[in-house]
Amino acid sequence: MSFDPAMFQPKHFLWGYDSGVATITLNRPERKNPLTFESYEELRATFYSLDHDYRVKVVVIRGAGGNFCSGGDVHEIIGPLTKMDCDGLLRFTRMTGDLVRAMRACPQPIIAAVEGVCAGAGAILAMASDIRLAKPDAKTAFLFTRVGLSGADMGACAILPRIIGQGRAAELLFTGRDMTAEEGLAWGFWNRLADDVQSEAQALARQLAIGPSIAHAVTKAQLDVEWNVTIEQALELEARAQARCMETNDFKRAYEAFAAKQKPVFQGN
Repeated sequence: MSFDPAMFQPKHFLWGYDSGVATITLNRPERKNPLTFESYEELRATFYSLDHDYRVKVVVIRGAGGNFCSGGDVHEIIGPLTKMDCDGLLRFTRMTGDLVRAMRACPQPIIAAVEGVCAGAGAILAMASDIRLAKPDAKTAFLFTRVGLSGADMGACAILPRIIGQGRAAELLFTGRDMTAEEGLAWGFWNRLADDVQSEAQALARQLAIGPSIAHAVTKAQLDVEWNVTIEQALELEARAQARCMETNDFKRAYEAFAAKQKPVFQGN
């Protein structure tokens, strides 16, 4: 996939790019922005492409029309799934999981800007992001049990407990009930609530975009890697990671700016 962030024109969502910040907008507002087979695949390919293009410093993912994402489209995904054989179903579930894998693998911080409905696969997109901001009206539901499926979907049983705790995650995944914005904030799912969540997300993205992008990529990678290591292993991994950051020009720029009582201008090298 040839990828130029300034020229990229996806078919199944909107794309904006300005000063290092890429904005993905799920754009089916009349249906509360559900995903289709095609949009799953294009999102996955896009996040994998970001692993090779460091002009993008931060990604914001949002929905059009006052809602984030209502999950998989009932008629374009759920209906066809009921007619698939075992091999076809497994290809689909592996593909959806691969979207989460791509989001975690791309080096850029991902900010979810959520308002209104955030359900099913939409809740997973928010969960898989690095930072989550929400409007006070946001209602988030991991609603898989409502359609006869398990809560074990796209990494939810692994990632959600790490964010909000095992018991709270179990309740949401067993019941499929809405998590209010206030609950999500209290439980640590949302970093903050904001009435103008889109502006808040863009402001945070611009702040991160002028930061040291190599260092941000290292932080994101270590946050994932260190889920499954001992403290001793983590200390060694972080020693090696930080030593690599100390070899960057951005580290030298920061020192020189500090010595001159100026603000550093990072250049990502």
